[in-house]
Amino acid sequence: MTRTTPPRPLDVEGLFPELAAHRGTTTRLHPRPGDPGVGDSSVGGPMLWLADEPWPVCTAKHKRSRGRRPEDVHHERQLLNAAWERDPVNGPTDEERALLKELGHRHRVPEVGDTDPLPVIGVAQLYARDLPDLPAGPDGCDLLQVFWCPFDAHGPHMTGMAVQLLWRRSSEATGLLMPPPRPQVVGSSGYVVEPCVLHPEQVVTYPFAGLLPEDLCERIYAREDALDELAEAEAEAEGKEGAEHDASGSALPMDCTACATPMELLLTIDSSEWDGGSASWRPLEDRVPGVGVSSTPTEAAVGRWGELNVFACPSDPRHPHRWSIQ
Repeated sequence: MTRTTPPRPLDVEGLFPELAAHRGTTTRLHPRPGDPGVGDSSVGGPMLWLADEPWPVCTAKHKRSRGRRPEDVHHERQLLNAAWERDPVNGPTDEERALLKELGHRHRVPEVGDTDPLPVIGVAQLYARDLPDLPAGPDGCDLLQVFWCPFDAHGPHMTGMAVQLLWRRSSEATGLLMPPPRPQVVGSSGYVVEPCVLHPEQVVTYPFAGLLPEDLCERIYAREDALDELAEAEAEAEGKEGAEHDASGSALPMDCTACATPMELLLTIDSSEWDGGSASWRPLEDRVPGVGVSSTPTEAAVGRWGELNVFACPSDPRHPHRWSIQ
């Protein structure tokens, strides 16, 4: 089933004609629960992997011996989904709530040391044939695979993510590895991704406002400020508090660490496809009256329900990737 983004609420090029010169496209993946195979583009699905190739691991020094078991996370989600579908008012039974409490426990794996190789989790694999906006890979590679460590324990403050990306030629994959190794425990359930098939859709996009010419950026910000002031005034008139809202879309330029070339956004992993403040992005096919569609089908959660932006060097895709969290 295809997914179609509704027409945008505003004609931004009508408001700011200069934006036409900065118009681009991107591909929305629209992941939905399913049973993808190794030959499919997917989120949380099985990876196309060689049997004699070592599975990627995290070797950074950090605690990795205490957390939730991935199988418990999957079981908890399945139980909750079934319970609320069965009884939308009361949800889980008392017996199920007792089981959920057990599934929510954190466990210790004392034999795992702080520097032991930790299998990372396969987040997504993307075939170039399915994504018209996926940049060309190095040396004829047509498949991008994304992994992450299931612990927030990296970087100078030991609180950040660790992401790994791999390009490969799908035609060279023989002797597939099934199933892959996985960590015994994870630091956060948001790192455990549910298998989803993709429904790619190409849409028109524009750069972050902060990356546009200064004059155009200031005019966009001024309009957003005026709309925020109007919304706050209307809320006060109704006796409600005006909610804070940052619509700047700010993003710091990201330069390649190998050649200093300005990097380009390669991939965004968002904690939700839409929410109360971005409901206009909900696809038309998911607006069937009386039918609930989750905006978090992958169950992946970046930080506190943020988004992970991965950047690539446009001059050489072999150069190290960089990422940021918003």
